[in-house]
Amino acid sequence: MIPDEAKPSMQGVLPGMIATCSGDGTPNMIHVSQVFYVDPTHVALSFQFFGKTARNVAENPFAELRCVDPATGDRWVIQGRFERRETDGPLFDQMDMQLEAVASMTGMTGVFKLRGADVYEVLHIERMLLAAPVTAS
Repeated sequence: MIPDEAKPSMQGVLPGMIATCSGDGTPNMIHVSQVFYVDPTHVALSFQFFGKTARNVAENPFAELRCVDPATGDRWVIQGRFERRETDGPLFDQMDMQLEAVASMTGMTGVFKLRGADVYEVLHIERMLLAAPVTAS
């Protein structure tokens, strides 16, 4: 179950990452524009440029996702299983609107094109606290 403390990391403020492996175990890791909270047991990723990632989850549906809390810098590590891609409907529309807002704020309007919302079941989620900065004395 996704804890409430993890939700700020799933608001599209900072990009996330996804790591996948092909059927033969070849790894791939990329940044994603959005890791989006869907419900207590699901997140969605913005499908934009996922050529190799899409092939990997078709062969091996398990992935590791990482997202960052913009206020604390804490990382959330999610082990998930790809379930489906939505190309229309309420979830797609909500993610598309959020992606456009981020693009607008960063001067990238028209550059980002949401092709789908990839929905993952959350199998495990863990918080990795940001280490306190080291100060020289």
